[in-house]
Amino acid sequence: MNYQQKLLQLNSIFLLPINSLGVLMASMVCLSLTPIFIRLSELEISPNATIFNRFWIAAVAFSLLNGLLTREEHLYSDPKTKENKPKVSESANLLVAHGISLLMGLISWAWSLTKTNIANSSLIHNLIPIFTILGSWLILGRTFDKRFLMGMLITLAGAILLEGKDLMSLSISQQTLGDLAALLSAVFFGIHPLIAEKLRTKFDSIEIMTWSSTTSALLLLPIVLISKEQIFPTTINGWLSVIALAIIGQMLGVGLWTYSLKKLSSGFASIVALIIPIFSAVEGWIIFSENLSILTLVSFVVILFGMSFAISSPSAIKSENESSH
Repeated sequence: MNYQQKLLQLNSIFLLPINSLGVLMASMVCLSLTPIFIRLSELEISPNATIFNRFWIAAVAFSLLNGLLTREEHLYSDPKTKENKPKVSESANLLVAHGISLLMGLISWAWSLTKTNIANSSLIHNLIPIFTILGSWLILGRTFDKRFLMGMLITLAGAILLEGKDLMSLSISQQTLGDLAALLSAVFFGIHPLIAEKLRTKFDSIEIMTWSSTTSALLLLPIVLISKEQIFPTTINGWLSVIALAIIGQMLGVGLWTYSLKKLSSGFASIVALIIPIFSAVEGWIIFSENLSILTLVSFVVILFGMSFAISSPSAIKSENESSH
């Protein structure tokens, strides 16, 4: 490779929209805190009740924010812009599917955290890129260059290093069931960004998250009622846990991730999500005194190295046609 080719390769890194990448990384930090809040909430209420509270609180907050922005839009936007705005009814099936995929992913993940440790659950749950990229290829017909796929494989290898020894010594136990539930959550979360990416060509992230959170809350309510579970926390700590889960995990975590899909491909966003187990493992060690693998630092370096490959690939960025409304 000559000097000009190396320079072109280096410059390609800066093709990635800095704002979108910054938003995506912020969402990763917020999402890494999600299992902590889930674990704290589950000290008082069930996984289903925990997720229900996450959705209804986020739905109320998103609805208020969406209503405020809609009011501002009606007051100040061009009338022609209002006429061209896509109708929610035209994409109702996608909005409902978005809510269902998020709901099923979170239920599976929340349940897995009652059966296995945070590091294991986060690692397996964040194998999302495999299913997202496979779905992009099979459903959307999208292709990925070798550099992007190499970056994904390196990043996956780094994630596996984090809890590799535990994965090799699995036995049929409740922990195994928890790991399988985490894998199921990865499947649903692998589908989720594909739907979100499609919706982002028509709607803003707040509108998408308003409908998604509302749909998920309404679908989960009958399940919680039928199971006769305790629905709401009874202590201040319990309420703080579910409120933090809704604001930090749902609104900022998932909301910012959805926002970034305007410019970034769902496959790339899913690869970046593999950095979450590192954050979650450290947080689990600090808060719950869970064992921290000595390979954490090595895996962190490998994950960052893999991400740098993916970032410098054109497959990480959506084309102008794809990102436009």
